[in-house]
Amino acid sequence: MQSFIFENPTKIIFGQGQIKRIGQETARFGKKVLLVYGQGSIKNSGVYDQVISSLLEHELLVVEFPGVRSNPVLSHAMQGIEIAKREGVEVVLAVGGGSVIDTAKTIAAGVRVDHDVWDFFIFKKNIQAALPVVTVLTISASASEMNAAAVVTREEGHQKYSIRSLHIQPKVSILDPSVLFTLDRAYSAYSAVDAITHMLEGYFNNSEMNPSPLQDGIVEGLMKTIMGATETILQHPDDYDARANMMWAATLAFNGLTTAGMGQVALPVHMIEHSLSALYDIAHGAGLAIILPGWMKSQLHCKTGRFARLAREVFGIKAEKDEEAALAGIERIKEWFSLIGSPVLLKEVQIPGQDIEKIADNAFALAQVWGLRAYSKEAITEILELCA
Repeated sequence: MQSFIFENPTKIIFGQGQIKRIGQETARFGKKVLLVYGQGSIKNSGVYDQVISSLLEHELLVVEFPGVRSNPVLSHAMQGIEIAKREGVEVVLAVGGGSVIDTAKTIAAGVRVDHDVWDFFIFKKNIQAALPVVTVLTISASASEMNAAAVVTREEGHQKYSIRSLHIQPKVSILDPSVLFTLDRAYSAYSAVDAITHMLEGYFNNSEMNPSPLQDGIVEGLMKTIMGATETILQHPDDYDARANMMWAATLAFNGLTTAGMGQVALPVHMIEHSLSALYDIAHGAGLAIILPGWMKSQLHCKTGRFARLAREVFGIKAEKDEEAALAGIERIKEWFSLIGSPVLLKEVQIPGQDIEKIADNAFALAQVWGLRAYSKEAITEILELCA
């Protein structure tokens, strides 16, 4: 295990009925709040009323900014930046899932600068300050509620890029598992795929030469927890314990815990999927379910042992030969994604094979920004062909 610094400054308030505390927590950071949310589902679920009641109880001034899409776009975030600057807001409150939180983080960083906020995403500028961000989570998937990253799509060029800075990490996040009761089957499934893929990227793609039984065990345990909880949720959507286990496991999956001591971590599956959701606006989790098995097949020759370990520890594969175990594990992952209702092939989301070159061009541009030198356009094309 390599040397590391683990710093996670986010305060988590977890449990049923905790949304009522959002006013008290937000008031610690300012009196004027930009309330960022999505297309209105929080009003149908009652979460909006709980949030507004708590904010007003603590005499906070609220500026609403709705309309975040499931794949958030830069132009909308820039509108939020303009409003936040004009209104002089002091804190940004995101009520929603990862898309809403990522938009809020982008706004929080953009308010503090005069230059184009996109400069942060292409690493032309570094984030030096941001407005405080607080969140009420309504979809558990990306762990944006407890990490320092954000992803948005610049519509021009279909560029889905990311930023990372402790300045944009939420100060406080409230996680009430009961708000997930109304989450539909598709997004319950996609959330599981997202959380699992976050962990497996670090599990398979780190620079530590000596795997850690501790870190491996955390990933494997969380993966089994997410799978079991998801299966229960699809049968019983209002099972509180299953929703609670899923909500907390998804947060832990990408808050820095699972990769501590594992050195540099690459995210090639996310890199390729970003092109799918940027070009076709499909759900991020659905795109990951398509790319992950194909990527694993493409890497079988160099990651056989790692794939075999996962197959044995998570799926109970008994094959003695690593290659046999690894192949069986890849198939079990793909089968499980299908079992919970996620697509696993490009054709299942109506993406034709002739589009592969266009997708590869888009993904290769991001590979260059992220410094993933092993992923040439040709290598990406080969992976996509395994996903067709």
